This record gives sequence, C-alpha cells and structure tokens, in this order.
Amino acid sequence: MTATLVTLDLVGIFVFAISGALVGVRKDLDVFGVLVLAGTTGLGGGFLRDVLIGATPPAALADWRYLLVPVAAGLVTFAFHGAVGRVERQVVVFDAFGLSVFCVAGALKATDYGLSPIPAALMGMVTGIGGGMVRDVLAGRVPVVFRGELYATPALAGGAIAVLGERADLPVAVVAVAGAAVCLVWRLLALWRGWTAPLPTGPASV
Repeated sequence: MTATLVTLDLVGIFVFAISGALVGVRKDLDVFGVLVLAGTTGLGGGFLRDVLIGATPPAALADWRYLLVPVAAGLVTFAFHGAVGRVERQVVVFDAFGLSVFCVAGALKATDYGLSPIPAALMGMVTGIGGGMVRDVLAGRVPVVFRGELYATPALAGGAIAVLGERADLPVAVVAVAGAAVCLVWRLLALWRGWTAPLPTGPASV
C-alpha cells in the first residue's frame, strides 16, 4: 500500500476510534470496554475490507501502527472524556472527515487488488461504515446507518468518484481529494440541513 493510502487509513482510524471510545464512556464501560469499542470502530471497516478483497493478513494485524492508533485514541478519550464530550459537535465533524478518508482509502485499495469499479466503490463504503456498525451492535444500539442517517450513501459516492478518477489515470492525490470532498460535503450538508434517508411512515402492518 502506498504511503498516501496508509496515511489516509491511520487518520481515519484515529477519528473513528475517538467516536467509538465516546460511546463506550457513555455506556459506563471500563477502560477495556472503551478500548474495545475504540478498536472495533477504528479498525472494523478496514478489517472487513481486507478480508473481503483477500488482503491477508489484514493491515490491522500486519502493521503495528494500526493497533497503536486506536489504543492511543481510546486512552485519550477515556482519560479526558469530559473535555472530548464538550466538543462532541466538532467530533461529529471529524467523524465526517474520517468517513470521507476511509471511503476513499478503501476504494483505492480495492482497485489495487484488482476489483472492478462497482465492487471497489462498495468496498470503500464498507470501509467507512463497517466499524461503526460493529460498534453499535456491541453497544446494544441499532446501527446509525439503519436509522435514517445519510452516512452510507455519501461514502459510496466518495468511493465511486475515487475509483472512476483512478480508472481515468488521474494522480492518486487528486482522486483522493475529489472523492473525499464529495463524501465530506454531502455528509456535512446532511448534518447541517437535517437531511435523512426515507423512513417508513405510519404503523407497520402485522
């Protein structure tokens, strides 16, 4: 994996790990529980992607930095959760940055392993949303992506932009910025304007 993709991965892991650790703190988990949620949130999506595309052993197990980053993020959040909680609005914005970074890194890595554009874009989405889904299941919550949040769709769009740009032989940095920007702007607009995915209306039939 290129240095650019590794950097994108590590930045995304750190941001996502903070959001996972915050969930653990608010569930009154001990330090081990907080670190587990930080690790699964930061590493879960990339782990799933690597297993699905045959990049084994997964980067999370082959490179010590991938394990150190979520542990550091979890410990910082556990120790200073009051301060981190007070800037949760900023953490949500950082989470959007993490999503945009992950969807691009995941899609580009999938293309490196020979996947065609559509599966590669899907792998970008999995990288972005997988860790959060595992976190929510472990924390006993319905995953955010199933509750109307516009989260998976921006990730899929960002991954698709990155894959198409890479197929057009554009520089990796250019396609990474373009894909991440599409995902980030969409996600931030959804947060700001309150946009959600369609939800069922009225009582469910039996």
